[in-house]
Order: sequence, then C-alpha cells, then structure tokens
Amino acid sequence: MASVMLGTAASAAVPADVSHDSPVGARTPSARGCAIVYFDLGETLVHTAEDSSIGYLPGAAAYLRTLRERNIKVGLLTNVPSSWGETDAERAAALKKEVDSAWKGPVPFAWEDFGDRILTPRTEAERKPAPALWKRAKAEAHGCRLVYETENAKETRVAASLGYVAYRTGQPFRPAYLPARVIECLAYGARPHA
Repeated sequence: MASVMLGTAASAAVPADVSHDSPVGARTPSARGCAIVYFDLGETLVHTAEDSSIGYLPGAAAYLRTLRERNIKVGLLTNVPSSWGETDAERAAALKKEVDSAWKGPVPFAWEDFGDRILTPRTEAERKPAPALWKRAKAEAHGCRLVYETENAKETRVAASLGYVAYRTGQPFRPAYLPARVIECLAYGARPHA
C-alpha cells in the first residue's frame, strides 16, 4: 500500500505528527481520528473542456461521495484572482458562480461538501505553489491529519514539505485518488503532542 500512496518522497509524505502547529486549546483528534483532504480544483476534480464547459473528471464525483459517506472532511486550495473578493468567502462565492455558469453534466459540483474549507489567495503572492494556502489550512486543522491531492507535481512537493500526505492524481497504474481506506488509516494514526 505504501507504494500506491506516495506521490512524493517517502520521508516527506507521511509525517509522524501534524498537530504541533495547533493553537493552544484547539480541539485535538478524537479517538476516531480525523483527517481533512484538501484538493486542487482544476484538472484534479474538474476539467475545463475545449468549449469552456466544466465537469467532473472521471471518478471525481464518486470519490467525493465516498469521502462524504465515511465522514472525511474535504476542502479546496485553489488559485483564483485575489481581486475576486476581500475574504475567502467572497472569493469562494465568485469561484462557485464561475464554475456553475460553465458546468456541464447531470450531477452538480458538490460545493456543500467543502463548507468553509475553500481557501484562496489573499494576494497574488499567495498563489500556489507559494506555501501560504497550505499553511492557512494547517493552522485551521486542529490536529487532524492533512492530505493534499493534485495533478501538479510541484504542488505535491510543497504540500509534503509542510507535513501533508501528498498524492499526485491522474498517474498511470495508480488509483485516480488516494483510497478512502488509506485516509481513514492516516486519521487513526494522527496523535497530538503530549
């Protein structure tokens, strides 16, 4: 299983602990464990076709449904123009409008699964692969194990260097996405510092 899940260097992809940056008094993982899977959006979960329509990549809707059924939280770390709003919520609303207006397919994008875990650059300097979005997500994770999935090799390297379990999607001879059972195992393995 280890060879399937590691899209980056083994030593960086599976951190011993991710809770050391948790704020004092933050909720620590329960006995059930917790994990949050952050995704890049474009060419990871959705594809923009030549006609500018947008739809799920093969398997993405089913994968999100599986994570939802297993109560695994998901989020987005996505580059949108910082000029789309003053806050993440405003920029996320603009992103939703942009995606929904070009959406093609019988199943709408599962925005409700992401809640307020849609993080976007506050400035152009925060655009990925700058580490700002991963650091913000980590600060809000309350000790949960963090996973980042993207098709972008550079982004997997940055995420892994910051303690995320990074998985490069869309690679031949590997699952399209990190299997949910692996994420559940990672969640149980997360332990807060004493």
